[in-house]
Amino acid sequence: MFDESSRTRRQVSRVLRDWLTPGVTIERADLTLTAWEVPDEPVPFDEAVTQEYSDISLPYAWSHPWGTTWFHVSGRVPQEWDPASDQRRHEIIVDLGFSDAGPGFQAEGAAYRPDGTMIKALEPLNRYIPIEAAPGEEFELYIEAAANPNVIEGDWVTPPTMGSKETAGTESIYTMTTCELRAIDTTVEALQADLTVLNDLVTVVDSPRREQIIRGLDRALDALDYDDLSGSAHEARQMLSDVLSAPASASATTAYAIGHAHIDSAWLWPLRETRRKVARTWSNVLHLMDVDPDVMFAASSAQQYQWLRDEHPDVFERLRQRVAEGRWVVVGGQWIESDPYMIGGEAMVRQFLEGQRFFQREFGVMPEHVWLPDSFGYSAALPTIARHMGMKWMLTQKLSWNETNTFPHHTLWWEGIDGSRIFTHFPPVDTYNSTLSPTDLHHAESTFRDSGGASRTLVPFGYGDGGGGPTREMLANAHRQKDLEGSPRVRIASPTDFFADAQTEYPDAPTWVGELYLENHRGVLTSQARTKRGNRRCEHLLREAEYWWTQAAVRTGADYPYDELHEIWQEVLLLQFHDILPGSSIAWVHREAEETFERLMERLNTLINDALSIVAGNGETPLTANASSAEQRGVGAGVIAHVSAQAPSSITIDEGDDGWQISNGVLNVHVTRDGLIDSLVDARRNREVVPAGQVLGRLNAYRDIPVDWDAWNIDGDYRRHPNPIDSVDALDVREEDGAAVVTCERSWGTSTFVQTMRIAPDSATVDFTTEVEWHERRRMLKLELPVDVLTTTAQSEIQCGHITRPIHENTSWEHARFETVGLRWVRVAEDDFGVAVANDRTYGHSFVRMRSDEGRPFVQIGESLLRAPMAPDPDADQGHHVLRTSLTVGAEIDDAIAQGQRMNLPVREVRGDHDVPALVTLDSGHALIEAVKLADDESGDVIVRFHETRGGRTTARFSVDIPHLASIHLVDGLERECEDEADLRADESGFDVDLKPFELVTVRMHRN
Repeated sequence: MFDESSRTRRQVSRVLRDWLTPGVTIERADLTLTAWEVPDEPVPFDEAVTQEYSDISLPYAWSHPWGTTWFHVSGRVPQEWDPASDQRRHEIIVDLGFSDAGPGFQAEGAAYRPDGTMIKALEPLNRYIPIEAAPGEEFELYIEAAANPNVIEGDWVTPPTMGSKETAGTESIYTMTTCELRAIDTTVEALQADLTVLNDLVTVVDSPRREQIIRGLDRALDALDYDDLSGSAHEARQMLSDVLSAPASASATTAYAIGHAHIDSAWLWPLRETRRKVARTWSNVLHLMDVDPDVMFAASSAQQYQWLRDEHPDVFERLRQRVAEGRWVVVGGQWIESDPYMIGGEAMVRQFLEGQRFFQREFGVMPEHVWLPDSFGYSAALPTIARHMGMKWMLTQKLSWNETNTFPHHTLWWEGIDGSRIFTHFPPVDTYNSTLSPTDLHHAESTFRDSGGASRTLVPFGYGDGGGGPTREMLANAHRQKDLEGSPRVRIASPTDFFADAQTEYPDAPTWVGELYLENHRGVLTSQARTKRGNRRCEHLLREAEYWWTQAAVRTGADYPYDELHEIWQEVLLLQFHDILPGSSIAWVHREAEETFERLMERLNTLINDALSIVAGNGETPLTANASSAEQRGVGAGVIAHVSAQAPSSITIDEGDDGWQISNGVLNVHVTRDGLIDSLVDARRNREVVPAGQVLGRLNAYRDIPVDWDAWNIDGDYRRHPNPIDSVDALDVREEDGAAVVTCERSWGTSTFVQTMRIAPDSATVDFTTEVEWHERRRMLKLELPVDVLTTTAQSEIQCGHITRPIHENTSWEHARFETVGLRWVRVAEDDFGVAVANDRTYGHSFVRMRSDEGRPFVQIGESLLRAPMAPDPDADQGHHVLRTSLTVGAEIDDAIAQGQRMNLPVREVRGDHDVPALVTLDSGHALIEAVKLADDESGDVIVRFHETRGGRTTARFSVDIPHLASIHLVDGLERECEDEADLRADESGFDVDLKPFELVTVRMHRN
């Protein structure tokens, strides 16, 4: 038999395009249109409907970038039309001027009834509005049209103009071309779906199945009368019944299909637009649920649910009913789909705590699945914290974006730093926006790397980012591939069903230990430094506010500000979204984030000062308040105390021809005439830290031009394009407040720099302050700290502990890990000597093994301070920055932790009339207190959260000074009592707890 399959497929494609797509419409009727353009920001329905609307005709150019136009649509279903039925339905079709840009990246609309309830959305691939009127009846509705521009056109490196209202222009970018009533032939539509599935399926199957499908397609086309589609569609469908009823093979995998619509809470649009995207998309889903009883949908992010509840209560109530039915599945458990790399440990706990509180209160459910399909790497502490928060499963797929290495599993156990494991799935469909096409499903089945032991995969389907979510076309694909030869079996099911079944089937799935490093998008650890600064400061100010208000509540009976603290936490958690904190959003988003963080910092400082004034009393005695977990300036952790003046310690500064020699009793430091350190000797060990021929503290402005994804990526070749900043415009070496201070002013390009080094008496630490007026483009500024340490690993703080990573390049996995995240500190060490570098707002680090002038290997620690990408924000990082770094020699892990605390939780000078002891004090063992707060249930119980710090086993003894203490219990991260309290031994003065390596523990203290 001759192979004419190519001709058949081309013929089917033409029939779909030229006959069936237009042929589903059997009748049309015009509508009456009026419009009102919103002057500035969007307004609610109640305000919009009171405005004066003007008559319009199509085509109609409307609004401007980021603008909104409201349309009033009215009409009558023609009397002569047949009533809607299973073979016929009536709907309005609207084209707002949709382009070829992806759904979610252009104009969107929402349709409302006259009473203000939302019907559904209008999207590029979801253009219909159902009509409930019968023939002869009138109807009316309103359409809110959003002129969201396609910010990124063509590539991800060209500076866009549409990222803010100020630069987007005022000319209309959309023209409404269609708004008409149509009668749809559902039999022709069903034939269209049949042909679409089979014409795609034939491309991924082998003979003889392939030939059977081709023959069926030929027979269907022969049966179809192109001049009478309605009359012949049924017979054409009959010709396809055999190929569509052939069951899937016994070895076929099962694709658990769940409707989904990943909506970035801000990215190429501002937060205010996300609120509308959520309402539009979720109303679409609810409409689909009304017409198709098989539809199930999963959505995460308590923040998005809260927006819907507050702004569209009618939609929220419909959603609540579907949750109760089990068809709408709440997943994730977090406040937002956060960046799990850069947020602090307590912030990660609060993502779950605030999210689960909301879901329990609003729906009576608490999700058990972590849902983070799109974040840019995953901390090794996430399994630890997720298990502590009651989570069992996790979904992501982002590692399919790896540039260098292919991740070896799709279904696995992921083990965190404390040994906790979470059952994890990477959908092998490699997207969270599947259309359930045969091509998608074939990709999922053919690339499934665990098919030897597992037969189930998860396929999230639907258009995301405001594209409207699942569509009826996707559901048609699902129904036809429920049990179809050549395809995986498609089962519409919840993620809970999938994970329960997959874990039961594959309990011995392989284990991946440690972080899930994304070999891509490394630049997000540095881009948008002001956004990152705001996050870091707010995380630590929240710790202070909660601690001092807990002191105030338990010691004086003051009213703990529950509501305000929850509100601030929720705003901070929102800004930890995985396109805000990483710095990969448009200018509008980051300017708004910076303003929000400044406002929150002001509120938090006011809260802290109010609490301190209550706790310390009304006197005028100078006191020092230390909210950190490390002693600072002679004040214990968690203590308010009067500090007596200390006898001055000596520090010497001797000037020579080649610079200055500074000694403080612990360090001997030589500063060159360039304002850099070329010798740093630990006098306690007579150990030189600076490698031969190197200098410590140099700034380097590397060329930073990634091949793609400007704000997201750093390419490894940046190292080949250094620009050392060694100019000296002014240099001052002096003694100030008992410390040696070196200040050097520099300039390079169009930027200026003021570097300050401070060496305090009797300290093993050199403090660096880098003040920058930054006006470079596509450059990365690094602070370089070469240290004479022979090691192949580096330690970096992550949430609730630290991780040790290889820094050699023996394999492609290490080679690809050239930029990594560290929170407050990093450390490199030999067996008996370490160097720790701490910071107050930096996340991106590099560790490069190099050779000194003497041929000895050493490690250059690089802090990535600033970048200057131009897409999607052309002005990213421009302007003024102040960044603080410390380098401590002879540093153990405890020293690194203490420096991280000092840099981020500095003491406060207050006035009062008495000292105040700590509520909880670590007397022995190795643990770090991360939070002290009152319980969320407002019982007045005190919550203390801590973790083991060294990666070993320890017995930690905590003293407790809490009035009216009645009992102490272990609880989980959701503040629920644990059944097993064997590791906790409490008495009237405190408690002992046996800690495993990096174990995270929460304790609840009940007061009478």
